[in-house]
Amino acid sequence: METLVELLLGHGLLVVFVATLAARAGVPLPAAPLLVVAGGMAAGEALSLPLALAAATLANVLGDAVWYQAGRRYGHRVLRLLCRISLSPDSCVRQSESLIDRWGGRSLLAAKFLPGISVVAAPMAGALGMSVRRFVVFDLVAGAVWSALFLGLGRLLHEQILQVLEVMTQAGIFATVALLLVVAALVAQRAWRRWRGRAREIRRIDVDELHSLLELGEDQPLVIDVRGEASRGVDPRRIPGALSIALKAVAEHAAQLPRERLLVLYCNCPNEITAAKAAQQLAGLGFKRVAALVGGLDGWAESGRPVETAALVQTPQRKAAVCTGASHSDSCASSTAQTVSEQPAISSDVT
Repeated sequence: METLVELLLGHGLLVVFVATLAARAGVPLPAAPLLVVAGGMAAGEALSLPLALAAATLANVLGDAVWYQAGRRYGHRVLRLLCRISLSPDSCVRQSESLIDRWGGRSLLAAKFLPGISVVAAPMAGALGMSVRRFVVFDLVAGAVWSALFLGLGRLLHEQILQVLEVMTQAGIFATVALLLVVAALVAQRAWRRWRGRAREIRRIDVDELHSLLELGEDQPLVIDVRGEASRGVDPRRIPGALSIALKAVAEHAAQLPRERLLVLYCNCPNEITAAKAAQQLAGLGFKRVAALVGGLDGWAESGRPVETAALVQTPQRKAAVCTGASHSDSCASSTAQTVSEQPAISSDVT
């Protein structure tokens, strides 16, 4: 802790910039607490508050811009990578796509304060085709608000912060060990929740078994894509013949699904968490033959099995959420489409 104080005193703005940039790029650094400490030190004129705010805001935009550009270029592959290393894979993309669909560019501000989806929001915005200008404007505002909040909190509580720093400096290694133990406990708790969700009693079916069942002429399983609309827009591939029913709509459409057929649900998330949740919902509604596809859509495609691309049409809601102005309408319309399956509506036809 004494080293941290010395670094802030000697290289305060550089430390604020580097730590914030690294945190926005995905490195697990406690940027927010550091900004609180920096705000407390600014109250004692050991650091310039306006310059600290500028440094943190710039670092926010630059860090998010890296992921935004990666999302524009690589789409679902970047999102898959981020969710594989996330401790909250079930909410990683789902909450981000919900925010962007509902609030558009303003979602970048909300995402700053939502653990688990903060890093995902920028590449999701890029993958959905949000214009560069719109992204920069909203992310600049979001970065400034986020930075000002923690710096201001530090300035407001500067006396208490300085006292805590003094105590922790005197405590030395014991304070550091205690802090590391608290962080480790939080990580272990999240990992346990993730493992527990994976271990619940939901039948899993692998790609080879599903393919064999689909090759049979009789009693074929009904395959259901439970990804959200934004996820399907980013990655329009699907298993041939699959129905598209987002997780949030599974219970609503359950009455129209055949109970005597095997329902195989898939997503594109780690540990097929979303598919498992949908299967749990259906099991709770009395469905006896439900399973989650191991590996999801990527596992199916990587095995060499055929995929098809669903038809895409632009919707006013999605366009309004991610586009900005007439000058971007052409490129935006081509990259921000909502998946509309070339399938019959869910009805007695599926039975």
